[in-house]
Amino acid sequence: MIHSMTAFASLTGAHDAATWTWEMRGVNARGLDLRLRLPDGFEGVETALRGALGKALGRGNITVNLRLVREDGGQAMTIDNTQLDAVLKALDTVQERAFEMGVTLAQPNAADVLAQRGVMVHALAQTDDTALIAALNNDIAPLLVAFNAMRATEGAALKQLITQQIAAISALIAQAETAAQARRPKVQEKLTADMARILQDVSEIEETRIAQELALLAVKADVTEEIDRLKTHVQAAGALLNDPKPSGRKLDFLAQEFNREANTLCSKSGASDLTAIGLELKAVIEQMREQIQNVE
Repeated sequence: MIHSMTAFASLTGAHDAATWTWEMRGVNARGLDLRLRLPDGFEGVETALRGALGKALGRGNITVNLRLVREDGGQAMTIDNTQLDAVLKALDTVQERAFEMGVTLAQPNAADVLAQRGVMVHALAQTDDTALIAALNNDIAPLLVAFNAMRATEGAALKQLITQQIAAISALIAQAETAAQARRPKVQEKLTADMARILQDVSEIEETRIAQELALLAVKADVTEEIDRLKTHVQAAGALLNDPKPSGRKLDFLAQEFNREANTLCSKSGASDLTAIGLELKAVIEQMREQIQNVE
């Protein structure tokens, strides 16, 4: 089955005082490139996520974001002893410096000290995130199901489009074959004229040399091999589209081979109608190649 590398999926969840949203995006890439953005402290979730993505996906630039919000309202306040010591030490330094300068300062009271930034903080309860991590890990499978469902939908559309383009290529190959057969009398006339020119320019020439020159001219004009290879490529492309394994790389290589044969066909055509068919063939092949870039 053809899968697209372009897809999107999202999922929301909640557990106790925590809520979260998963977002997963995919675009085309040569290999599998994972970019995971998870909150700190959830390394276990990241490990599980990487493993699942590696098994489920073959290629693509995959970005996964996890936005986690904890509802921690009503927490008690507590004193940060480290910050308190730093504030008291600073006040003591100020008092000593003021005394040396002959400046009298009012003594700060406890409220003044507590008002300093960082002295009073919210008490961070030591929570056990085991259940939360388990809930997040349970989201990985349905997230991937939704993501792959979109990849399959996009892939089905890609397959239909590529199939139509292969059909167009096949029709153009048939036209090229007909045009190549129709031009044979002209090719033979041209070969005869070319050979006559060679004989005219040379007073004496061996029969072996004549045979070599004729063979060379015939090879330069014959497009049978190119047409046969294009037909073979059409069959191979159809098989790859129905291959249950990821076939994007093979299809991409095959598109290059299609283009190579079309280029040779144009260079050897020797006739305007066959050249026109070859150019149209190249255009359809390029359109197909652009679509293949999104196939996994």
